[in-house]
Amino acid sequence: MARVELQQVRKVYDNGVEAVKGASFAIEDGEFLVLVGPSGCGKSTLLRMIAGLEAITSGTLAIGDRVVNDLPPKERDIAMVFQSYALYPHMSVYENLAFGLKVRKHPKAEIDRRVREAAAILGLEPVLDRKPKQLSGGQRQRVAVGRAIVRKPAVFLFDEPLSNLDAKLRVQMRTEIAKLHTRLGATMVYVTHDQVEAMTMGDRIVVLRDGEIQQIDTPLALYDQPVNQFVAGFIGSPAMNVVAGEVAEAPGGLAFHAADGAFTLPLLPEHAARLRNHVGRSVTLGVRPEHVALAGSGPSPSGPSPSGPSPSSSWTLDVVEPMGNEVVLYAHAGPHQVVARVPPQAVPEPGAAIDLAFERAKLHFFDAKTEAALTEAPAAVPAEAY
Repeated sequence: MARVELQQVRKVYDNGVEAVKGASFAIEDGEFLVLVGPSGCGKSTLLRMIAGLEAITSGTLAIGDRVVNDLPPKERDIAMVFQSYALYPHMSVYENLAFGLKVRKHPKAEIDRRVREAAAILGLEPVLDRKPKQLSGGQRQRVAVGRAIVRKPAVFLFDEPLSNLDAKLRVQMRTEIAKLHTRLGATMVYVTHDQVEAMTMGDRIVVLRDGEIQQIDTPLALYDQPVNQFVAGFIGSPAMNVVAGEVAEAPGGLAFHAADGAFTLPLLPEHAARLRNHVGRSVTLGVRPEHVALAGSGPSPSGPSPSGPSPSSSWTLDVVEPMGNEVVLYAHAGPHQVVARVPPQAVPEPGAAIDLAFERAKLHFFDAKTEAALTEAPAAVPAEAY
């Protein structure tokens, strides 16, 4: 296995489009790193540069102790699993697994040993004599992964390998790939646009947007401590609720006033350090759906509780999604939309007025202009800058 290091790696195409803008990070030996982001963010381009399928415009890429910028793919000691299975239809599963080793002229006994070892790991032993057309989608993907395993590369690269599978198979295969990583202890780089795959599989996640790295961190750190509004909204399902408004002085401390006067939220003393220099300025409030509670349809409390939930505010219920283990509510107040994940319970019909309360200890705040998370006391900024 090997460590992979990128230093200011850029990719600029002939038409001037800059697909990757100075990516710098290291993938540790044995780490499972996920590249995630929306379509067109540069994640597959970055993976293809590691593989040698795309030329690097500038910067340095090292695998192990070798700089590989100018090395062809076959000399980089990598194996890649594509979204399309890319299996040879006229070959059996055994022949597909063995093909790369035969091309590299490995001894026949060594080829047989590696193929059968990979087949045992992936549960392919019963189908070694079948052709790809006789396999299910999940079995075909296992064969594609098996072709990488028999190579015993320094680095495994996965380019959205589960996109062609149905929902049930995706869950099964992502579990199997995670188990495979644990078993092999291999360095793996995995590209996906699915944040659920990223959160459940990666040791660390690289979040990309428009060719730029937004944040690199563990799944839970990304979820709990997003560095900006984009990461906060991209990681988590349903996505984080965001509400535009401003911070104002209020009796006993600070308050958040939602735009258009939809509701007012008294803030906790702990928010003061982050927001004291934003009084009178626009900010964006963020709150996860699981931190929004259904407070009932009665009158809202008149004042804040010492800590925890906010005073409830009135919303109009739009959609109810009973999920069995929870109920997902979609509601609005003025121009603001919010999603709440609440325990299973009886809820009013859509169109009814409901009271919702936010768990104030779990609130996030973002600068309305830069979208950066407000995590500590900022330097004073002239009001006219906003």
